[in-house]
Amino acid sequence: MNNEKIDTNHKALQINLDAKRYGTFAEIGAGQEVARWFFHVGGAAGTVAKTISAYDMGVSDAIYGTSERYVSRKRLQSMLDYEFNLLLERLNASRGDKCAFFAFADTVATHSYTRKEAGHGWMGMRFQCECHAEPSEIIIHVHMLDTENVREQEALGIIGVNLIYGAIYQYQQPEALIASLMDNLTRDRIEVDMIRFSGPAFAGVDNRLMSLQLVQQGLTEAAMFTAEGEVVQPADVLYKKAVLVERGSFRPITNTTLDMLERAQEQFLQEPEMKGEEPVVLMEMTLRNLLSGSAIDHKDFLARVDILSSLGKMVLISNFGRYHRLAAYLARYTHKLTGIVLGVPSLREIFDEKFYTDMEGGLLESLGRLFKSEVRLYVYPWLNPATNQVVTAENMEVASNLRHLYAHLLENKCIEPVHSHNVEYLPIYSREVLARLQAGDLSWEKMVPPPIVEIIKKNQLFGYQPTPGCEQI
Repeated sequence: MNNEKIDTNHKALQINLDAKRYGTFAEIGAGQEVARWFFHVGGAAGTVAKTISAYDMGVSDAIYGTSERYVSRKRLQSMLDYEFNLLLERLNASRGDKCAFFAFADTVATHSYTRKEAGHGWMGMRFQCECHAEPSEIIIHVHMLDTENVREQEALGIIGVNLIYGAIYQYQQPEALIASLMDNLTRDRIEVDMIRFSGPAFAGVDNRLMSLQLVQQGLTEAAMFTAEGEVVQPADVLYKKAVLVERGSFRPITNTTLDMLERAQEQFLQEPEMKGEEPVVLMEMTLRNLLSGSAIDHKDFLARVDILSSLGKMVLISNFGRYHRLAAYLARYTHKLTGIVLGVPSLREIFDEKFYTDMEGGLLESLGRLFKSEVRLYVYPWLNPATNQVVTAENMEVASNLRHLYAHLLENKCIEPVHSHNVEYLPIYSREVLARLQAGDLSWEKMVPPPIVEIIKKNQLFGYQPTPGCEQI
């Protein structure tokens, strides 16, 4: 398939003229902007079995069942279940031999007279690839970034047509399908921060890789999934929760990596703001962390994720080069305390002015954004291999013109030294561990948690090769 983008009119018309496709449109919250395209281009009688907008909550509950939130994945799933099953019940006998049925649904909240915040919504497509086939499904979550209601509705209609078109004609190329969701749209109008494929058409699709695609292709800046590998919408996990996040390449996870997180978490839980709360703990990998040369090795990415999952860790994939962007992202969902775990080398980079020449306010602007919300940096000590000196957040040297600023941040607990740490782990450097692992130097095994050693050896991850003559685990 070529990469030429098809405009929205032609996509809707192509579907209308495809005698094999027939379905239902159920839309709540922004008119019937997706169905409108199919009526607008003509020939809708060949595609549209029914359109419905159960706008009133009582009517919606009567059809789809009650729900705590009307703009939610649960409500969307109820809509898809009900409408697709009803379609089969009513039309399968008369049309089933010649039609592949589909049900499209969305439930959204846009700008209104009473609601001024940015719009968002859930959108899904359940469809048969062929007549009488078991259905497959695509679900997405979108943020509508236009500031006018009419523009939000327009963007919603376009991405809805893109989703329907992609499901019908691009389901065998999910990466291309993801890219096509933004046809005739721009990233400053809409964001897709969650996607989930399921059903026989996507039997070989790993939704974690699809989450990675969302970030790689620029549909969102970050995507998230649980330790069980289930993709989630960030608000469902982070809303009004305290958050502790550690950034890394995790290639592999070392004893130091885990000690950093565990010791920081101990301090985090003692903060007065926590009051017995249990934080959401995230392991963040940026695209830069994942790059191998100029590309991302998907097998290597999944190896890292599998290891994090074995430790029960939730994963955040992001395109945040700077920490203030991570902080701003988390602040979209929570105003509770946020802790960022890092080592002294990363803290030094934060205070290196050469990294901020593209920002009008330079380092001060970056720090202002970083500490705008309830954010604290938990800094783990570092052993300088050249001097054998232990460097902490308290004795780390910064440029002379930044000393008073740095002292201010320390005094006000924006930067917190991690006081409790295992001194035996300080000489462990992840790059050295990886080099030893790949060179067949068995000393790497003492630098990595035993369960992770077993996983690496069993699955031969990160370039590990068993020593000839040794029994493999």
